[in-house]
Amino acid sequence: MATIEECRAALGKLSDNMRTAEGDVREAAALERSVSCHITDLDVTFAGRMQDGGIVVEDTLSGPPRERAQIRLTLAGDDLVALVDGELHFARAWGSGRVKLEAGLRDLFRLRKLL
Repeated sequence: MATIEECRAALGKLSDNMRTAEGDVREAAALERSVSCHITDLDVTFAGRMQDGGIVVEDTLSGPPRERAQIRLTLAGDDLVALVDGELHFARAWGSGRVKLEAGLRDLFRLRKLL
């Protein structure tokens, strides 16, 4: 099972990947939105913002998100690490229910370029 530190590092790596992306991916990463990532097996939530082409984690909270972020991701810690490392395909994980992504329809269309 991934630790809180490994999950935070995975989010940092995802943010770095977003900042160095090009083309359509860079355009999708340019969203300015509130973000939450709930790690179900650790029952911890990383809350922050997508800004400046990356993700800034502002807080680590025990339990589910306290506020409804504009972009919400829910998954197990190992799945987060595997997604960021390229070992787990997002569409398959989402289709099987391992990953839950919630956002407004416009944001979902833009985010699909990231995934």
